[in-house]
Amino acid sequence: VGHAVLAINGSEVNGRFTADGKDVLEFLGNPANYPVSIRFGRHRLSSNEKLMLASMFHSLFAIGSQLSPEVGSSGIEMLETDTFKLHCFQTLTGIKFMVLADPRQTGIDALLRKIYEIYSDYALKNPFYSLEMPIRCELFDQNLKLALEVAEKAGPFGPGS
Repeated sequence: VGHAVLAINGSEVNGRFTADGKDVLEFLGNPANYPVSIRFGRHRLSSNEKLMLASMFHSLFAIGSQLSPEVGSSGIEMLETDTFKLHCFQTLTGIKFMVLADPRQTGIDALLRKIYEIYSDYALKNPFYSLEMPIRCELFDQNLKLALEVAEKAGPFGPGS
């Protein structure tokens, strides 16, 4: 429940269609296409859902860092629910990186540091990038996707999965 087809034979799936325009149900209904490799996961959030989640978390982060009994608290690092964990990494300059992951997923802290490294290398060193604007850099997108694939293939679930 709550999972969707993300890719078929390495081709991204968006809704009912693959990246090359094939209907997923027709493709899976044709026995000539088998064997097939299907990657499942949670459905992707819309841009509005991402903005709403980030705005809500930013407010909770600020409140948490002010109310913390620990002096110099950096705020909330993780929110955990039954269905997901929201991890946050705040840089020394105040930029926050967030990852929404399965509750059993491990190694998210290393992934967040890797994402920061990619951001530093491909966004901050890009003379056309403006802070607090969407990152429109193909090298950034490619390296981010590669880092996410490596994290996914590196045995993402801890003991007891």
